[in-house]
Amino acid sequence: MSKWDWELRSCGRHGHVTWKPTEEDLAERLHVETVDGEAWRCLRCATFVVGAPHGEGPAEDAPLVLRGKALRDAFILRLLAAERFIRGVLLVALAYGVYKFDGAQNSLEQVFQDYLPTLKPLADKLGIDLQNTGPVKLIQKALTADHSTLKLVAIGVLAYGALELLEGVGLWLMKRWGEYVAMVGTLVFIPLEVYELVERVTWLRVVAFVFNLFAVVYLLWSKRLFGFRGGREAFEAERHGQSLLEVEQAAA
Repeated sequence: MSKWDWELRSCGRHGHVTWKPTEEDLAERLHVETVDGEAWRCLRCATFVVGAPHGEGPAEDAPLVLRGKALRDAFILRLLAAERFIRGVLLVALAYGVYKFDGAQNSLEQVFQDYLPTLKPLADKLGIDLQNTGPVKLIQKALTADHSTLKLVAIGVLAYGALELLEGVGLWLMKRWGEYVAMVGTLVFIPLEVYELVERVTWLRVVAFVFNLFAVVYLLWSKRLFGFRGGREAFEAERHGQSLLEVEQAAA
C-alpha cells in the first residue's frame, strides 16, 4: 500500500509555495538549475518546481506553510468543524421550531418534516439524533410551559446553536480561540452525555460520547491548550520546527 502523502496532495489542491530567501547559503539549498530553467523547492511538499519563486526575502518573512503533523492536524480540525457546522444549523432550526410551534408536543419533529426535509436524513446518517439528546429532551419537557418560558427555551437553544457555529468557524480557520471555544463547549456537555448513557445505552449515544471525548482529548493534547505540554509557546515552536526553511537552515 502506498504511503498517503499529505503534503503532495495538499499541493495538488492548493498549488505549490516557493520562496527565495535572501540568505545565500539557504537559497542555494532550495534552488537548482534544470534544462527548463531555474527550479525552487516547494515549502510544503519539498518538490522542486520549475519557474520563478512565488516570493522572496528573509527566511523569517516566508509564509509558514503547514507540513507533516500540522497538516494532518488541520484535516482533523476541519472534520470537527464540519460536524459543528451541521449541528449548529440543526440547533438554530430547532430554536425556530420551538418559537414557531409554541407549545406543540410534536414541534421538534414538525420542524424537520415541514421546514428541513433534507437536513433530517443528513442528521440521521451522521448520528445526530436531536430528538433524543439531553438538551432537547429537556426542551421537550418545557414545551408544555407558558409562552414566556418557551421564548426563553428558544433563546437558549439558539445560543447553543450559535456556539456550535462559532466553534465551527474557529476550527475551520484553525484559530486558537476556536480551539478553546470548541474544547470548553464540548467539555460542558460531557457530564450530560454520561448521564444519558447511565440512563440508557444506545449506539448513537456511545458514538456521540466517544466522538466528543476524542475532540476534547485531541485538542488538549495536540494544541497544548491551557498551558498543557508547554502551552502556546511549545505549540508554536513545534510548528516552526517543521518548517522546511528552518529545517534546511539548521542543516546548513
